[in-house]
Amino acid sequence: METINFTTAILVDQTPKEVFDAINKPQYWWSGAFEGNTTNLNDEFTYCYEDMHYSKQRISEIIPDQKVVWLVTESDISFVEDKEEWTGTKIIFEISQQEHQTKLQFTHIGLQPHVACYDACTTAWGQLIEQSLYDLITTGKTKKPVLA
Repeated sequence: METINFTTAILVDQTPKEVFDAINKPQYWWSGAFEGNTTNLNDEFTYCYEDMHYSKQRISEIIPDQKVVWLVTESDISFVEDKEEWTGTKIIFEISQQEHQTKLQFTHIGLQPHVACYDACTTAWGQLIEQSLYDLITTGKTKKPVLA
């Protein structure tokens, strides 16, 4: 039986380096409060959005201009029964050339349809990747979405 994880993709005219650099500045495109570093292997950062979501990520893989993987080492999601359901999941950003554009493939390994926060979390990731991060990559500016 195939496991289905949440995934989405965007295409931009910017270079893989520009996409990579934007990914590594989540404080500019991910709504919420940040502490820590987000650019080198084994860097750790925390993210908090109001009283709804807290998570701690570690950069577990980083290949310049190609790939970034965040391992969620702690989580507390207030609106679901299993508050730690993100713990142990992986957030993956894969960058590739597709003809004359750059493709960013986003996958959250472990965010699957049977997970309680799936609907809310996939809606939020869609806004963050397809709007906020897209805007940061393509214009250098972003308006962080208000997540509900």
